[in-house]
Amino acid sequence: MTGTISRSQIQKLFNQNEAYLSLIIVAYYLVKVIIEIINFGTSKIIKQREKEGEKLDASIVRLLNNILKVIVWLIAILLVLQNLGFDVTALIAGLGIGGLAIALAVQTVLSDIFSCFTIYFDKPFEVGDFIVLGDISGTVKKIGIKSTRIQSLWGEEIVVSNKEMTETKIKNYKEMEKRRVEFYIGVKYKTPTEYLKRIPDIVKEIIEKIEFCQFGRVHFYKFGEFSLIFDVVYYVLIPDYDAYMAVQQEINLGIKERFEHEEIEFAYPTQTIFVNKIEQL
Repeated sequence: MTGTISRSQIQKLFNQNEAYLSLIIVAYYLVKVIIEIINFGTSKIIKQREKEGEKLDASIVRLLNNILKVIVWLIAILLVLQNLGFDVTALIAGLGIGGLAIALAVQTVLSDIFSCFTIYFDKPFEVGDFIVLGDISGTVKKIGIKSTRIQSLWGEEIVVSNKEMTETKIKNYKEMEKRRVEFYIGVKYKTPTEYLKRIPDIVKEIIEKIEFCQFGRVHFYKFGEFSLIFDVVYYVLIPDYDAYMAVQQEINLGIKERFEHEEIEFAYPTQTIFVNKIEQL
């Protein structure tokens, strides 16, 4: 009869609903298994990096973990809806347009996040490294999702966006095996030539006695405006900045002491005025 549902139709509808329910249950538990695998992999990566002694900001790994979970859930929901008979083409197009609008609205934030991933995978620097970024120099204290925190030599904390960190040339002193140092010494013009000839040997002797220090060269470089200038190069065999400063101080004190003993005078800005006497007629 018209308007009535036969037993076979009811059974067919029941079987269909049962199949849909089974599909949803299977999809749900499959997603749960995949998420557990993602969580296991994430925790293994963190433990492995910590075991190897690598300094890692766990928030970056957790962010990647959450993004993967969202992607898995979205794919599962779309597949289930498609199997239930829904047209997901319009939904995917809507998600694409909505995602584009959101991306444009939070473009700066997303740039910093993607730059964070670049820093994490490429590793131009890590927490604890001493870096120079433009006119900023200091030790990396934290690499966050949106910004990196640097503690300068003067003690203040400087917050720099991750996008700027990846777009600016960075000098990382951690990878430096030894530090090349060049400085200049100026002595007075009235210094006798025989004293000038002794200066390279004096400086070389001082540098070679210092621990973690390798002599490079010493040359009478040029005639300056008010001094005779010597160019000195040496290497500090450990990259630590404090060690470099300690070595430079020891060299400076040694040169000052030896020059005083040898009666060699350092130059300082002077001006000589020549006066011509005009005889009156």
